[in-house]
Amino acid sequence: MASIALFGTSADPPTAGHRTILTWLADHYDHVLVWASDNPFKSHQTPLEHRAQMLQLLIDEIEPPRQNLGLHQDLSSPRALITVERARQAYPDADFTLTIGSDLVDQLPRWYQIETLLHQVKLLIVPRPGYAITDDRLAALRQIGAQITVADLAVPAVSSTAYREAGDPEIVPPPVEAYIHREHLYECEDAIPENLLTHP
Repeated sequence: MASIALFGTSADPPTAGHRTILTWLADHYDHVLVWASDNPFKSHQTPLEHRAQMLQLLIDEIEPPRQNLGLHQDLSSPRALITVERARQAYPDADFTLTIGSDLVDQLPRWYQIETLLHQVKLLIVPRPGYAITDDRLAALRQIGAQITVADLAVPAVSSTAYREAGDPEIVPPPVEAYIHREHLYECEDAIPENLLTHP
């Protein structure tokens, strides 16, 4: 039975941290299905199609390329349960693991039909700086049916919010940075980095 990691993200924009997570997932699962999504608990500055394009650029930038990692935008839905149902139609015999950041642990019990969702997938929690994974939080998820693994990886302390506010080019991979400036996606893009002026 193939092991498949499901990783949807509302990343606005995707960062070097997302690249680290995707690389780790590709090294630990048979297949990694990725998509850009709208999180009903968040507001999104950038249209979904732009976030999907940036996510594809981030995947393409990973070296060496992972053949088991790809963007599957057709899975995207604001409701994870619908995404899982779509994935199961495409891979009926797979063992699915839903990947979330530790920043979503407290939000997870409020997700649409969460107990039904947790009966269909295992749960992988990726540590994020500033969002501790405590025993009581894990116990609360297990009470509603979660089968939990905590990923053993260190994610860079960068965030999409920090990029939108400051425009630090170290936060996002260069192809994503170039796309942001080309499409004029964020207010911070007005401060065009010198490297983009000298290397169009």
